[in-house]
Amino acid sequence: MSNFSFPGQTSFYKGKVRDVYTINDDLLVMVASDRISAFDVILPRPIPFKGQVLNQIAAYMLNATRDICSNWLQKVPAPNASIGIKCIPFKIEMVVRGHLTGHAWRTYASGKRELCGVALPEGMTENQAFPSPIITPSTKADEGHDEDISKEAIIAQGLATEAEWNKLEQLALALFRRGQELAAKQGLILVDTKYEFGKKDGAIILMDEIHTPDSSRYFYADGFEERLAAGEKQKQLSKEFVREWLIANNFMGKEGQTVPEMSDEWIRTISNRYIELYEKVIGAAFQPEPVSDEALYSRIVKALEA
Repeated sequence: MSNFSFPGQTSFYKGKVRDVYTINDDLLVMVASDRISAFDVILPRPIPFKGQVLNQIAAYMLNATRDICSNWLQKVPAPNASIGIKCIPFKIEMVVRGHLTGHAWRTYASGKRELCGVALPEGMTENQAFPSPIITPSTKADEGHDEDISKEAIIAQGLATEAEWNKLEQLALALFRRGQELAAKQGLILVDTKYEFGKKDGAIILMDEIHTPDSSRYFYADGFEERLAAGEKQKQLSKEFVREWLIANNFMGKEGQTVPEMSDEWIRTISNRYIELYEKVIGAAFQPEPVSDEALYSRIVKALEA
């Protein structure tokens, strides 16, 4: 995918997955690429239609949560592009966990009973639901790894005031509840997710993507309790299966490790899993819409002029 130059463009940032263009210092154009990252490393091969899946799920979810929190999104000019408000971001990610899984489970299994200053109950098993969702924030690193951080450290370091933290906490939990409700209607469980917030003219705004397979983990509700009782792996839709494949091939993003080779068949498998998640989460058939760089540029420029 090309790096574009749009009328009024004032800056450009290439993220792990998204290319972000700032227009006149007040709008953002976000193009969701087909790049895929894990363990903070961009993997060597793109995943067909991944950008479209992420962009369209995010737009759907942002529109389905506007009554809870204002968000950055204004227009979706192409299947893999969005235009919205530029905010000053909080340098934290609000990670909400409904279940003991992933990083939280790895921490728990190592014997620790605290994560980001949050006490974890004794006697839990992998994938079990917490009595109520918990927030385990991380710092938003400009580069390198995001780091776990506690609420107290966030306030002490001036990443948010106490009043701002309280509002972020309230919004994140309300958004997670809505995400759980939307997932349940589709036979899914929203297991954990992350939200990013910013400020515009003093107001807190929800930014970036929400409830996508890159930012969230979903389990299938059907058979969940039976698998939990039997200690079996849960059937899930998220990027975790890519992480598990990398771990099984001795890659966790550590120095000296190399990304294993990704076969054409494996690329197709990942693409199909993303499409499956779109169809499960949205409840509609995925319509692949390849867009050339020329068409993408033209559609974004028209939307900016409108």
